[in-house]
Amino acid sequence: MPKWLKFIVGLLLLPLCAGALPALARVVRASGGAAEVWVPVAAGSACWLVVFAFLPKPMWVYVVGHELTHVVWSWLFGGKVKKFKATSRGGEVVLTKSNFLVALAPYFFPLYAVLVVLVFLAGHLIWGWSRWAPLFHILLGAAYAFHLTLTWEILKTEQSDITGQGYLFSGVVIFLGNVLVLLLGIPLLTGNARLLTVLGWWLEGTAGLLKRLSAVL
Repeated sequence: MPKWLKFIVGLLLLPLCAGALPALARVVRASGGAAEVWVPVAAGSACWLVVFAFLPKPMWVYVVGHELTHVVWSWLFGGKVKKFKATSRGGEVVLTKSNFLVALAPYFFPLYAVLVVLVFLAGHLIWGWSRWAPLFHILLGAAYAFHLTLTWEILKTEQSDITGQGYLFSGVVIFLGNVLVLLLGIPLLTGNARLLTVLGWWLEGTAGLLKRLSAVL
């Protein structure tokens, strides 16, 4: 897809971005009573923020996760890895198949947070780790905060993943990807909203915005 067409697609998706915000607010309000989840998640996030603010940033760990995310998403589309390199100064991966999702996935897909979920889920199914739920939530909060802070840090520098896709299109995809993770993840984590209900809130918010825009125009 040429960049000019991606720019147009990005413009057309802007109402969907705006409609996601009230849906996310409703999801957060609906899950506000889940203190047993939010308190340890907030504690884990706070612990990581202290590390981020006062200790050397573990950029090698982030870069490895960044490049592995490219790999995982390429595998989803049937691709293979031909080259993999990761250092604290940057990384490189050569894949047999790529697209805009493969290119931009590291900026919205929290790989380490997903790994925390998968490890705990496997442990719960095999060994019954329900008593370790507070530790799971702490680690999940730290891993997600790790993703957000270091993604923001790396976005301050020029990224070929983004320049190759176009800034507007990349920004829209990254925003929608991060919001979608929250819209799907928070209900699964707290159990206080159904996924179809959440998606309905998103469509409702987007439709309301489009209706207001059509009235103005």
